Parts: sequence; C-alpha cells; structure tokens
Amino acid sequence: MANEKTAAAPDSVQCPVCFKDFTSATINGHLDICLLKGVTDSSPSTADESGPPVKKSRTGPEAIIKPAASSSSVASAQSPGMFSLFQSNRAKPPVQTERNGLFVGKQSPGSAASKGVKRLLNEEADLGAAATETLRSQQPAPASSGQGLKTAKRLSPRTLLAVDKPLAEVLRPETLEEYFGQNKVVGEQSLFRPLLDSQEIPSLILWGPPGCGKTTLAHIIASTSKKKGTARFVTLSATSTSTNEVREVIKQAQNELRLCKRKTILFIDEIHRFNKSQQDTFLPHVECGTVTLIGATTENPSFQVNAALLSRCKVLVLEKLSVEAMGSILNRAVATLGIRIQGQDSTNPKDEDQTDGHRPKIYIQQKALDTMAYLCDGDARVGLNSLQLAVQAQMSKTNLLAPDDSPQEILVTEEHVKEGLQRSHILYDKAGEEHYNCISALHKSMRGSHENASLYWLGRMLEGGEDPLYVARRLVRFASEDVGMADPAALTQAVSAFQACHFIGMPECEVILAQCVVYLARAPKSVSIYKAYDNVKTCLRSHKGPLPPVPLHLRNAPTRLMKQLGYSKGYKYNPAFSDPVEQEYLPEELQGINFFTWKQKTQK
Repeated sequence: MANEKTAAAPDSVQCPVCFKDFTSATINGHLDICLLKGVTDSSPSTADESGPPVKKSRTGPEAIIKPAASSSSVASAQSPGMFSLFQSNRAKPPVQTERNGLFVGKQSPGSAASKGVKRLLNEEADLGAAATETLRSQQPAPASSGQGLKTAKRLSPRTLLAVDKPLAEVLRPETLEEYFGQNKVVGEQSLFRPLLDSQEIPSLILWGPPGCGKTTLAHIIASTSKKKGTARFVTLSATSTSTNEVREVIKQAQNELRLCKRKTILFIDEIHRFNKSQQDTFLPHVECGTVTLIGATTENPSFQVNAALLSRCKVLVLEKLSVEAMGSILNRAVATLGIRIQGQDSTNPKDEDQTDGHRPKIYIQQKALDTMAYLCDGDARVGLNSLQLAVQAQMSKTNLLAPDDSPQEILVTEEHVKEGLQRSHILYDKAGEEHYNCISALHKSMRGSHENASLYWLGRMLEGGEDPLYVARRLVRFASEDVGMADPAALTQAVSAFQACHFIGMPECEVILAQCVVYLARAPKSVSIYKAYDNVKTCLRSHKGPLPPVPLHLRNAPTRLMKQLGYSKGYKYNPAFSDPVEQEYLPEELQGINFFTWKQKTQK
C-alpha cells in the first residue's frame, strides 16, 4: 500500500506531514490525526497500519519526534519537530478553538486528555463525513461551541432544569430555522441569507441590544462552518483577551490558510471593549482576508468602533425582539423541557415521558408565558432564564412524591413569573445610546406639546435609573430654547424644579419633574431667541478679516488718558432723556442688521 502511487485527483491536497494525497473534504480531519498521532503514540501496536509515518524534524536531521512515554506527557510533547503554527504561546494559556477545546477544564493529564486523543485516533479508520460528525458529537464541547440544543433534546426535562448552565445557553439555537425575531437580517428574502447558506461570509459587526441574538447568530455561523469544513471558528471576548492573544490567533490563521487552504472566522464578543489601538490590530488582516471578523457590540459602532475597521466590515443591525418572537422562543423552550401548557392538549412526546417513574407533571399557564414575553423587554436571555427560575422554584417547593407514591403536579402561574422578574426589565443605559435616545424623545415630545408622550419618556428615564438632575438641567435648557419669550415664566418653573430635585432627590422629586414637563409641554412655543442667537454665532464665525472695533462712544473711560483718546465721547445717557434717544450701538459695518430675520448671504 505504501508503494502505490497514483495520480492525484484535480482537487486533491497533499498532507504536509505524511505527504499523502487527500480530498478537500477529508484533509482537515486527517491533518489533525496525523499531527496528534506523532505526539501521542506510545507503541507500534497503538498505531493504525495505514497511518502516517513518524514525522521527521525540519530543523535538523537528528531531531525526530519520539513517541510519548505516557499520556501524562501529552501537554509537554510539542517538540521542535512539530510545525510552529500548532504550538501555542507558552507564556500564555492557549486560545480556545475547536482543536484544543478537548483539553479545557481541570482534569488530570491521564484521563480526559488521553481519552480525547484515543477518540481522534479511532477516526483514522473512516474519514467520511458521517463518521467525523459522529466522533465530534462524542467529544466534550466547550461552553461556546453552540451544541446546547442537541444536548437539550437528548436529556430529560428534569435534567435540563438541574444543570448548572443557564437555560438560555443550553437551548441556544444551532440553525437559522430555530432563530427567531430577526427576519429583516437573516430571513429567507434577506440579502444576507444566501451568503450564510453558501458560507461566503464577509466581515461583520453585529449591533443590537442585549439578548437579541448576536452571539447566537455567530454560533450558528460556527456550527455551519464546522459541518461543511469550510472554515475554522475561533471565539474571543474583548473583556478578557489581550492583544498578544489576538496576534497569536492571526498567526495561526495565516498558517492555516497557507497550509490547509482553510479560512478562519474570528468572533470577538463585546468588541467595543477594545480601544482604538487594539482594534487597529485587525486592520491589515481583515483587509487581505486572512481572517473574517465578526464583532458583537451593544454600543453604537459609529462611536465605539474604529472608522477604518468599520469601513472594512458590514454592519448588521439586530432589533430588539418583538413580543411575538419572544412568545415563539418561550414556546420552543417549553416544548423542549416537556412542560405542558395548562388547558391545552399535549402533542409533545416528552410530555408522556413525564409520567414514567416518579417524575412530576409540570404545567404552566399561557398567561404566564404571555406575561414573561412582555416583561422581558425583548431580551431572550432574560426570558429563558426567568422561565428556568420560575420552574426550579416551584419544583423545590413541591414534594416530588405524593403520600401514595404517585407523581404530583406542578403549576407555574403568572404570579410566580412576576415574582421572579420583580418588575419590568427596562432597557436603559445611562452611558449608552439609549440614554440619548430617550432624552431626545422627551425633548421632541414637549416641543410638539404632547403631554402624554412627554410623561412617558420621562418615566422611561427615571424608572431606568437616570439622574433626575440631568433631566432637570435639560428642562431648564428647553424653557429658553423652545418656549422662550412666548412664556418667560417657563424658565422660572424649570429652575425651581431643578432646585427642588436637588433638595429632596428621588423618588420624591419625580412628581416635581412631571409637573414641570407638563407645564413646558402645554406652554406656547417660540424659538425666536434661539434662532436670533444662532444667527449671531453664524455672523461672527463667517466674518472675514479682523472683527470691527467697539465704537468709541460705547467704550468705558475710567482714566484721564482714555478720555483724552475719545473713549465714551458723545455717549447719550438714556435715563437723562425723557424721549427716546437716537444712538448707534452696533459697529458701523453692521448698522441696521436684524438678527431675528437675518440670513447669511450665500457666496456664488
């Protein structure tokens, strides 16, 4: 078999370790096995006869990779004979990818690590797609691998509710068919959907509120890439990743593309946490296609992402999930957990399994699901975790077995859901974009004399934790900018409201702010003062040459020298005259100007 040499197929790829030809679909799996085998084989009996030969070092003829003495030396068996691209940075822990994800966790060197290697060695007998998929399903997946929903379908509802992971992570979707609420972005008729299906994914910035599906969409892309073998997916978080770790991933991506012809998709969660210099690290590599960058952020990328990086990426705006989308997500979770909806016939096979043994029958009111969909404010993570909390709390309170050893029934009501959520989950960030959105809505509602809308936006800000003094300062500004001379008393009302808020604070001052908001909304509006002063600023900034001097008769003359120079000469003291005084107060070149009606002349 070793002596057989046939012409390579047109789409074949040569293994850089054993120099054998493989198809594009099987080279990646073979390369992993070929490299791991050279490190972990302890005797000839453990190797497959058709496996690759021992890899010789490229650094010297005398340096040959020796078989590991035991499984405990797997972590230290990376000799100089291995390619440097597969060696992680020794000064830092290796970046978690799909290759080294098997070795994550506090495990003894001779247990999980050796078992994961043996599973990979057994794959050599069949490199087909079905065997590879089966093998990967047996491997322990990392927390961010996106395998939660498959695991959920294999476990019982009681087990799912008892796991340490949040329900939102366990039930994370793996396909676009299970992904709800973002039809404008990834719907069947969207521009981005064909790119996802064909795996021609550009660099992306996913922008949206918390719990709208940014990370889930990235994991769906990762799952599809792993199944088709078209790309390698790496997940990092900007909150805990250094620039050196990013450079190490990029270096691996360069070697992966050069040796294996496989792209690398790099997902950066909370990318806005990187500063401008850290974001610049991605620029040349995104530009040349070494990595496909997918960044997730809750902040406006126009302000938080480097403009140069933003120009190289496509921004996808994910909207807050609607009540209907939240209902679909919660219904899918209830069906997966095997929970029955009170008053509805069971069509889920898992519901029948609840009667086996001594498992309790779990019911939930439809009204409880509807309330949860409304109160979570479009955050799927809050909704799913609240469902988990409500069910777990009732299971803990109820004895699982009745006196006659028959299973009891557990009912989750609307009151249980409200008790778990406490109050409406209001999306409001005092330092983020929602802060400016709400104050803008309040200002425009008062300008439009809509007192009900003004009260609503005021409540959104105060209930979300906004500083009442900030709102009061904005009301003082509004009193002069939009009410102005139409009701001069509005400024007095706004200043009084600010002082009252400063004296007593929240929550007592909320009614004071509400009174001031309604007064300003009902007051007549005039922007003449605002426009006139804006014309003054425009006149000063557009003036060519030095500004005109102050007329001599308007200048102060406190000294004899100034009087001798003509300061204050010819000034008419108005109180000394009973009739109106004819006197110029503007510089000579501006005499006769009216800033209330003035318009800047456009240059031709």
